[in-house]
Amino acid sequence: MADKTLKVTQVRSIIGFNRKQGAVVRSLGLRRIRHTIEVPDTPEIRGMIHKVRHLVSVE
Repeated sequence: MADKTLKVTQVRSIIGFNRKQGAVVRSLGLRRIRHTIEVPDTPEIRGMIHKVRHLVSVE
């Protein structure tokens, strides 16, 4: 059984938002706008994405 993954893309700058939100974006592995990563679909990752859902898009 293959593990599920999510494609996360940063779509907005972290400048002007709470520092904690910037830390969450960085800890997901995103470095810049339009940078896309694949992360495992776990409750922890989903919680991180939910916290910065206005800065990222998910596929």
